[in-house]
Order: sequence, then C-alpha cells, then structure tokens
Amino acid sequence: MAQENENIKNENTESKQEKNEPVEAPVDFKFLIAEKIGMTQIYTKEGELKAVTVLKAGPCKVVYTRTRDLNGYNAVCLGFEHKTDKHVSKPLAGIFKKAEVKPMKHLKEFRVEKVNGFGAGQMVTVAKRFNDGDWLDVQGISIGKGFAGGMKRHNFRGGPASHGASDRERAPGGLASRRSLGKVLSGQRMAGHLGCEKITVHKIQIVKTMPEENLLLINGSVPGKEGSIVYITKTVKKVPKPVVAAPKSKAKKAAAKAPAKKKA
Repeated sequence: MAQENENIKNENTESKQEKNEPVEAPVDFKFLIAEKIGMTQIYTKEGELKAVTVLKAGPCKVVYTRTRDLNGYNAVCLGFEHKTDKHVSKPLAGIFKKAEVKPMKHLKEFRVEKVNGFGAGQMVTVAKRFNDGDWLDVQGISIGKGFAGGMKRHNFRGGPASHGASDRERAPGGLASRRSLGKVLSGQRMAGHLGCEKITVHKIQIVKTMPEENLLLINGSVPGKEGSIVYITKTVKKVPKPVVAAPKSKAKKAAAKAPAKKKA
C-alpha cells in the first residue's frame, strides 16, 4: 500500500510539473518584443570588428489572439515583462485573468496569416527562432532631441557666408509665401521638434545569438535609447544571398604550390 501511495504521489507531481511547464509557441512565428541594453563591439569568426546593439529579446508570452472571423484580421498579441497588480487597469486585468497570465508591462499585436497552433500562455523565446546571420526589421521610438533648426532637422544647406549675409548662414530660406496661393503650404519642411518618432530599420543582420540569456547581438544601431522597447520582426526586404567561395581546382593548387621559375 505504501508503495502504491508513493507511485500515486509521483504521478501527481509529474502531472503538475507538466502543467506548470510553459508551452512554446510555433517556431515559425518570427516576432519578439525586446529591450535595448546598449551597444558594444565584438570580433566575428573572420576577425572583423563590428559594432553591435545588445537586445534582451523576451521571453514573451501569448496573451490573446485575433481572428479574421471575429475581429477582421489575424494577429497574435505578445506580452513582455511583468508588473504588479496595482498598476493594471480593470479592462487589462480582465484580459490577463481570462488568459491566466500575470500582468505584463508591454503588449503588442503582430499580424499573422494563420492563428492555428497559438494559445494564451505560450512562450516565445530566442531559442530555435532566430539564428546567427538572420535578417530582421527593428521598430522603435527614436531619441528626442527637442526643437531643431532646418539644417539639423532636414539637412538644409543654409545661406552663403559672404556678401554681408552674416545672419543668414543657418536660415531656412524662402518658404514660397509669394506664390499664387499666398500662404505657406502644410507639410513645408522647416524648424520644429526632432525625434520621438516611430522608426523602422530594415534588413539588420544578427551577428550572434545567446539563447540562454535571451540576448540578440545585432549589427549596427537601433532606434531608441538604453532601456527603450523595440519590436523585432523577420525582414520584409530581399535578403542578399550568402557568398560561397568556389573551391580551387587541383591544377590551380599545384601551380600555386610550385616554385616560381628563375629567369635566365
């Protein structure tokens, strides 16, 4: 009897562990929410020094899904980083309660073709999803730089520094106010607030993945400052084909190894 009771206890603990283990979302889902850690530089296998951006990508959880029949489009909503219950509004608290997920700080819907295989509570991580050399699109909010003039904001040339124009060197120039309409048209490029805009950088390559730490090392810069949130997706642009060096023929190898003939 004692052995039977122990076997029943072991089965119950195993079933509880299986229930508690998070289920991984489909691997072909190439979307993540990440936090920008900062920039550094590393050496590649070829010995090239590259400046990279370090992103803490996930782990994220599936909070809910949208279907074309009910909502008009197919999408999967991911959540990133937990927050306390007192900072959650009642509508969001109801969503998290329905999904049986802890409250998340950042939510983002990603459009997909099919929602089959997705469920609330599934985990989305770097492992088996992104590899070294993959190409991504990264979206984030650019760093705010306050009020800026036309030269800094729109790369205007500025006026000439000669012929007594001492105060026109950084002026924007004419705004076309004497044309037939007699007014400045909307959308005219001029001085104004610079930064704090949604920017998407296309076709950035992954230099190194660190799945155990949920880190991605991406070539180049990414919009935003340290600690800002960015959204990672598989690139929609054409990806360059990998360049493979052609193997040398035996005749060329022999000619390269043969000593050079001395001139008479």
